[in-house]
Amino acid sequence: MENLLIVDDNEDVLTQLKWGLASESYTLHLATRVDEALDIFRKFSPGVVTLDLGLPPHADTSEEGFRGLAEMLKINPATKVVVVTGNDERENALQAIKLGAFDFFRKPIDLDELRVIIRRAIQLHAIERENTEQKGAAEAAAMGNYGIVGACPAMRGVLNLIGKVAASDVPILVSGESGTGKELVARAIHAGSLRRKGPMVCINCGAIPENLIESELFGHEKGAFTGAVSMVQGKVEYASGGTLFLDEIGELPVNLQVKLLRFLQEMVIQRVGGRKDIPVNVRIVAATNIDIAAAIAAGTFREDLYYRIGVVNIHLPPLREREGDVRLLADYFLGRIASELGKNVTGFSPDALAGLETYAWPGNIRELENKLRRAVLLTDSNLVTADVLGFEAGSGQEGGFSLGEHTLKEARAMVERKMIAAALAKYDGNIVKASEALGISRPTMYDLIKKHGIEN
Repeated sequence: MENLLIVDDNEDVLTQLKWGLASESYTLHLATRVDEALDIFRKFSPGVVTLDLGLPPHADTSEEGFRGLAEMLKINPATKVVVVTGNDERENALQAIKLGAFDFFRKPIDLDELRVIIRRAIQLHAIERENTEQKGAAEAAAMGNYGIVGACPAMRGVLNLIGKVAASDVPILVSGESGTGKELVARAIHAGSLRRKGPMVCINCGAIPENLIESELFGHEKGAFTGAVSMVQGKVEYASGGTLFLDEIGELPVNLQVKLLRFLQEMVIQRVGGRKDIPVNVRIVAATNIDIAAAIAAGTFREDLYYRIGVVNIHLPPLREREGDVRLLADYFLGRIASELGKNVTGFSPDALAGLETYAWPGNIRELENKLRRAVLLTDSNLVTADVLGFEAGSGQEGGFSLGEHTLKEARAMVERKMIAAALAKYDGNIVKASEALGISRPTMYDLIKKHGIEN
């Protein structure tokens, strides 16, 4: 039950409020002076305070009221202080708001009006307190898990597996949809390994043109091709003594897969245009968002390379299947982004929380982080609301669901299918444009089309 502190030097007012608010769902505390109020404040930590600005020993001025306001907010800035003023003291009320008061009302006291203000203050305080507790849990989880935030059974399994394999040198293959955090897992493996003092070098195999990727991986000698004016080391050499992260390895051309396989078998490389074998001591962590088994069957990925890079497989579930983790991640990102942008955004409104939990998140964690960054930039409040997240208030997506009509998993699947179909229709079946609009990769788009049986 929430504690409410009433500070007023008028005994008649205190009696009126004591009886008028007695039936409400909070514990009432009364004080007539600032020092008495501060003692109660420190002992009971009330979430809401009503504070008369004119208090003894300077009842004819607002000096004591402002002192009490400043001390209370210094002790606990989250407290909602509602200041009480006379009809001719509007300037004092506005000054109190500037100093951090939640709201104000004028004497004589209208109990009905006061009840509304207090209920709103208590509700907001409860929401902000829950947000703070969730944010603390998210930050603690991130600190203990190499920055990976997650508490669902699947993610606990991932963290347990990372702990078991990090200290060894076995190659690891991390799989999962685009945006699920595969690079973060690779960094966690490196941080927990005996190579953590060495370099971690990342290369995206799908982002480099085919005619350049061999040189990017293995380096080249001077004169190896037009424009090669000096010897250049490749990423593999740079990673010696540490970890090489090969992101989107499923996009690696087949001819490069052969050369990578030779390197993994012998741990030696030859630069492009060179003949000298160069030994390299490096640990390989690879990642992919494609179905490797299907790629092997299609002849686009070598089976022998798969067995080399996938001694241990770590699969990351999509965000829509991580029950309870959306809130943890949202609180973690909100705290970090608000700090980066210098904005006092402390939590989420109830409609925003509903939207976060029911949205399908086709772009996974990356989409969540991007939505929150946009929301923090756009909001003028200290709470993120559904509209700035791009959700319809009260539903979390366009065309909400009634409680009990569908399970959460079914609702997410329905929204996901609807969004994919709408994007494909908007861009006349163009996979590239539709996937870009949804903030997901082409392979993920193909997987979701297949999953939902969408004709294109």
